[in-house]
Amino acid sequence: MQGKKDYQEQLFTHFQLSDYVPEDNFYRRLKGILNLDFLGSLTASYYGDCGQKSIDPRVFFKICLVGYLENIISDRQLMTHCKMRLDILFFLDYNIDEELPWHSTISRTRNLFPEAVYDELFDKILGMCVEAGLVSGHSQTIDSAPVKANASMDSLELKVPAEKLDDHIRRVRYMSSPDRQAKKDRASDDQKTLTASKGEQKALKSRNKHWSESQDERPGSKSKKAKYTSNKTHYSPTDPDAKISVKPGKSRKLNYLSQMAVDTAYHVITDIHADYAHKKDNQYVEAITERLRRRLEKQNLLWRNFVADTGYSSGENYSFLEREGLVSYIPPHGTYKGGPADLIYFEQEDCWLCSEGQKLTFRGTKTNTRGIKENHYATSRRDCKDCPIAGKCKGKSNERRVRVTYYKEEYERAIKRVKSKRGKAFKTIRQSTVEPVFGTLTQFLGLRKINTKGIRNANKVMLMAGMAYNLKKLLKYQTRSAESMAQCVQRGGEILIDIVGLIFGSKKLALFNRPTRMIE
Repeated sequence: MQGKKDYQEQLFTHFQLSDYVPEDNFYRRLKGILNLDFLGSLTASYYGDCGQKSIDPRVFFKICLVGYLENIISDRQLMTHCKMRLDILFFLDYNIDEELPWHSTISRTRNLFPEAVYDELFDKILGMCVEAGLVSGHSQTIDSAPVKANASMDSLELKVPAEKLDDHIRRVRYMSSPDRQAKKDRASDDQKTLTASKGEQKALKSRNKHWSESQDERPGSKSKKAKYTSNKTHYSPTDPDAKISVKPGKSRKLNYLSQMAVDTAYHVITDIHADYAHKKDNQYVEAITERLRRRLEKQNLLWRNFVADTGYSSGENYSFLEREGLVSYIPPHGTYKGGPADLIYFEQEDCWLCSEGQKLTFRGTKTNTRGIKENHYATSRRDCKDCPIAGKCKGKSNERRVRVTYYKEEYERAIKRVKSKRGKAFKTIRQSTVEPVFGTLTQFLGLRKINTKGIRNANKVMLMAGMAYNLKKLLKYQTRSAESMAQCVQRGGEILIDIVGLIFGSKKLALFNRPTRMIE
């Protein structure tokens, strides 16, 4: 007989979320291991003693974690999503008929708590991974990646000379994109002030002309508004902390730089931080080392190996890491100059000897246009005057000159480590460790774009994404660990039965097997 379903909504019903969320559900398991009670005392100083009650800090951070775990970067979309999921409501400790916080409450609370609160929570979750045996601590791989900021290149404004700030803004306002002007200029006077020198301005002008001619096949280059932009001449009024940067083969965008450290044992994120995107990676090594050492020492872990790519290479960094007692595995940059192959160096006299027996003596240490320190060596004009090969080696100054990187010894030690078997192994480990983690964060854990403004809030976003990644790693490891433990117990029982069989014979073995089958 054919059935027919008649629906009539009940006025009263008895419903418990715990009855409808399976035991192996991700959020149910996460709720069982994640204890955020410490947030009450940690955030108490940021609230007043009277007025309307705010959202529970534990609920706020759980909602934020859900956003990154579900790859949702919009607060409005996140709250709609939470209402539709029974397991998420159970994780948040909300009943099915209980009203969730408004999406604007999430934004305001995010701005209320400083970075220190997010750092404390990150350390708490990292400590859970350490207790589970997921972090070794001795080897850390470091890498960076640009993350798109919440600002458009069309809204860029021109920087102006400091002495004519107000007048210049009104006079050249039309030179920016008038159809995409920001409603509110968040930049300070320092961020609006032109930092490029006259020589740099001329170079940028010629580069802009060259860019319009050589890049005519790039998307948008034929537009009348297309122009070469630089952080020295332009700024974003909507998010002044976002900086223009570009990756090879990609278009220029306003980005933040995500600096991340990953442990080599089980690929747990041990540190993640937002930095300005217009600087080089090697300018952040000291800050990364300080933060990472603090986090690892807090977990009673000993850090030994610093593994990174060529972008972190510099003589200053090699020297700094050696002073810190860290062994660096960083391939040297192409700017390294170890001295010409046709000369012989004498360390005691600190001089070079050419093939004709003339000495190139030390003339001083200078910094080149790239900011790299170099030792200068040269012969005298009298030494090279009657030299038979003088025309091949001496320059316009009529003397042989050599420039050698100031940190030559540190570079040579670094090159030796990188070329060793251990260095080659670390290169493979780095490529299979930190780079896939970045891919997971950007594609699946809400780090494809920063949905906030300002570098402080960008740092909070990256910390939350790192927490979500570590929690997923922890739950996945616990599942595998439980399965492998069950297999070990089963295998251990089989081995014990075999040993008893060998000792007592087949009859005793048959008797011993009976209760085992009953238990199974």
